[in-house]
Amino acid sequence: MKNESKEIFIPGPSGRIQAQYFKNKQQGAPVALVLQPHPQYGGTMNNRIVFETYNCFFKNGFSVIRINFRGVEKSDGIFDNGQGELSDAAAALDWIERENPGYSQCWVSGFSFGSLICMQLIMRRPEVNKFIAISPQPNVYDFTFLAPCPISGLMVYGKNDELVSEESILSLKKKFSIQKNIDVKFDCIDKANHFYKGKEKELASIIESYIKSKISVA
Repeated sequence: MKNESKEIFIPGPSGRIQAQYFKNKQQGAPVALVLQPHPQYGGTMNNRIVFETYNCFFKNGFSVIRINFRGVEKSDGIFDNGQGELSDAAAALDWIERENPGYSQCWVSGFSFGSLICMQLIMRRPEVNKFIAISPQPNVYDFTFLAPCPISGLMVYGKNDELVSEESILSLKKKFSIQKNIDVKFDCIDKANHFYKGKEKELASIIESYIKSKISVA
């Protein structure tokens, strides 16, 4: 299947949002949203981890969208410390759901800062079935809002993450492990840093096998 991903602009709360979108022609195909890392540290939707994640969804039969938050590249607006970015993500989710009526599943994923927005979004959107959070930063951002976390998902982190202590990740894992009716899988990539330099293939393989395992039981 050819990846006919195209650049689009969707209406957002602070103007237009630049996005890349692939529509799967299959009736009832699942939908996914992929969120970028921190805009003030050079993060964009073309970050290679974001691209790899987007590609994993594409290859597994999803209609998928990735966006540039407000103020990034061709998206209107200015950085808003997470609040506005959460509104942008919600607008993108609204858009892909409208474009794909009858979708079978709805997933949200994010990398680094994007994983924070991803987790905030799932608390507000009961239709989301699964999440994939890559390099979350519980030592930087307060994740206590996940009380309880409403859905199962995957968290991936690098063993050698220079920005996040493993202790803070394990503390988050412990919180999830005592919650009933959800299963948050934690995958640690050995020798990987925050950006998975040289470990992109290993990361993609973990993401893809998780997607496959959950789509097949849908």
